[in-house]
Amino acid sequence: MHKLIGTGVALITPFKNDFSIDTDALSRIVRYQIDNGVDYLVVLGTTAETATLNSEERNLVINTIVTANAGKLPLVLGVGGNNTAAVVEELKTRDLSSFAAILSVSPYYSKPTQEGIYQHFKAIALESPLPIILYNVPGRTASNMLPSTVVRLAQDFKNIVAIKEASGDIVQAMKIIESKPDDFLVISGDDMITLPMVLAGGAGVISVIGEGFPKLFSKMVRLGLEKKVEEAYKLHYKISPCIDFIFEQGNPAGIKEVFMTLGLCENVVRLPLVSVDAGLSNKIQKFVQEIEK
Repeated sequence: MHKLIGTGVALITPFKNDFSIDTDALSRIVRYQIDNGVDYLVVLGTTAETATLNSEERNLVINTIVTANAGKLPLVLGVGGNNTAAVVEELKTRDLSSFAAILSVSPYYSKPTQEGIYQHFKAIALESPLPIILYNVPGRTASNMLPSTVVRLAQDFKNIVAIKEASGDIVQAMKIIESKPDDFLVISGDDMITLPMVLAGGAGVISVIGEGFPKLFSKMVRLGLEKKVEEAYKLHYKISPCIDFIFEQGNPAGIKEVFMTLGLCENVVRLPLVSVDAGLSNKIQKFVQEIEK
């Protein structure tokens, strides 16, 4: 899965002021990624506010991104949930012909045991026509997928090819890297520790900050993969203040403020999320204006 090495970005869903989907802005954002060094695009992840989109809107987002991308970058589709049967049914019925892989989040809210997590992904692996990227994000799911479970899944199912590891725990990531099959990819899901994970043997990132600053962030990841440590850390410390900013009041409210400052879309989110307050808006705008000079 060489196409999943490097910088992937979790695309937002831009909204107009009336909360309808802004397809023109979404197309601009896709082209912005293509033109600035990103390696692949993730469609309908958490950052896309997928939970607030109905079926028709999800199809609109997919079709808009596929058209704007025009085959230039590999696409990964988010297909996950805490209803295993529903996830399997979507894999059976959705047209996946435009996608290179799926990203599937560990079941949220239900708080399954490690065996429950294993059986959930086993059911998905047995039905998925595409390679699967596991997604561990215990801060959102309230359930941590342990390294032993990840390695067990990677060993048992050849179509489980990677994990987006977003526990924020570098030690946990290193344990997966140490024990995984050679061809299994460990992808950072935490922007702030992406570089240390890459240097420890990770394959790259699925990023939020990377879609706001694709040229700088993807260059940092490439330098990390090349083990050019000093150069990579210079870029890390240049970007890192804004990583804190964009998550301070929730994702994707922060990154949408970055995009608004760049003139790519409005900073509109759907409830229960709200836009960043004036103080954080000022900090983000100042950072973007300074880094873009």
